[in-house]
Amino acid sequence: RAMHTQKWNPLGSLQEFVLEGFQGGLQTQALLFALFLALYLAAVLGNLTMIVVITLDARLHSPMYFFLKNLSFLDLCYSSVIYPKALANVLSSAKVISFGGCATQFFFFSMMGTTETLLLAVMAYDRFLAICSPLHYPITMCPSASCAHLVLGCYGGGCLNAILQTSFTFSLPFCSSNHINHFFCDVPPLLLLACADTAINELVLFGICGLIIVGTTLGVLISYAYITVTILRMRSGAGRHKLFSTCGSHMTAVSLFYGTVFVMYAQPGAVESMEQGKVVSVFYTLVIPVLNPLIYSLRNKEVKENWSLGPIHALHAAAT
Repeated sequence: RAMHTQKWNPLGSLQEFVLEGFQGGLQTQALLFALFLALYLAAVLGNLTMIVVITLDARLHSPMYFFLKNLSFLDLCYSSVIYPKALANVLSSAKVISFGGCATQFFFFSMMGTTETLLLAVMAYDRFLAICSPLHYPITMCPSASCAHLVLGCYGGGCLNAILQTSFTFSLPFCSSNHINHFFCDVPPLLLLACADTAINELVLFGICGLIIVGTTLGVLISYAYITVTILRMRSGAGRHKLFSTCGSHMTAVSLFYGTVFVMYAQPGAVESMEQGKVVSVFYTLVIPVLNPLIYSLRNKEVKENWSLGPIHALHAAAT
């Protein structure tokens, strides 16, 4: 591995970091590059297709698909904040990222991740209203302003958390090393580089992330408890199957995302297990953005009809 000396500005603060990424020889790095590139291109193509299809197909202009389109946008941004730089670093011997670049990457990663966590809870609330209160649903959710306000609220919460996490993390003195044991700028590996007491930072990390994850998880579970009871009371077997299929796709996406985020950020041992953290990070920053379009399209009749034609034909079909 190429050695890299630390650079400091005249005021004595660190100018750049080195992202160590995954360890291994040339063959391992080539395999990782091919794997990351294939998954990233799949994530970009899948989520862009979802966004365009939902935008162009008039049958999909409903609150559920409006939220799904925003979820695809978040997944697209989420992976794009990390993987172009990660792919470039796999091919580079320096693997350098500036202090400002690291802080910027961390801010947007934190904002997109928190926003997606909140949006998944909003999507559960949308399904709860649609199934359990169908008479009030058109009044509560169908006006476009209502949906837009909920999405903006998710972005507001994500931005607030990102500001707190970024300011707390990058105000720490990094004087012991500038080598980040990760493939992108994240809280746990950055805290390990600090040469000051990080107890407050860890308290903020676990406190805020725990509150967000536990709060949204409870909201999702309560919503789906009411939804399940309502569906089981229905007399139509076909209706029950359709609703369970629609809600099942969302529950699958929620379980995958919340589960991996909880493992990484809402348990006290997360800061100490960087090697495990790298693998978990790949799953929720790249694998899940690839899976979400497949999960929602395969279990959704309207989207599935377009996707069955292939991505290019799907765009043409939606447009016409």
